[in-house]
Amino acid sequence: MEPIEVFGVEHIDVTVNDLKKSAAFYNTVMPALGFRRLIEDDGDDIRWGNAHMTFAIRLAKESERGTVFNRYRVGLHHLAFKASSRESIDEFYRFSIEENLPVLDAPREYPQYGPNYYAVFFADPDGMKLELVHFPWGFWRIAQRDGADPRPRHAVKK
Repeated sequence: MEPIEVFGVEHIDVTVNDLKKSAAFYNTVMPALGFRRLIEDDGDDIRWGNAHMTFAIRLAKESERGTVFNRYRVGLHHLAFKASSRESIDEFYRFSIEENLPVLDAPREYPQYGPNYYAVFFADPDGMKLELVHFPWGFWRIAQRDGADPRPRHAVKK
């Protein structure tokens, strides 16, 4: 069989303990990240979308509610959203502070993840770690295709 080219994530659904509390958080965060709410009915799930993917929250089964997210258990570790610029990261950080969102790590470079990797980390009401990251696209494409990009990195020009 020829490899199937996967060119993105279609949707991500996460389970939450309290749909109303999480909806309030994500109703603040997702529009700031360019998503619009797709489902107005607060049934069992709430969904946001942009031109590239959808993101939804779902109420956890009653027997599972009350548990705190642990990114070191089997399953999702954290969720990272790509941003188009470093300035977007800084703007979202200012927005997070204004909105009293739980910021885990202020924006900075993380060279251990690749040259010019710039990110801010924050958490949702259940403690799930979220990230907004800018990673230069040329490097990103080659690193994902080949596993690394040996070219020397230069500062991204505006």
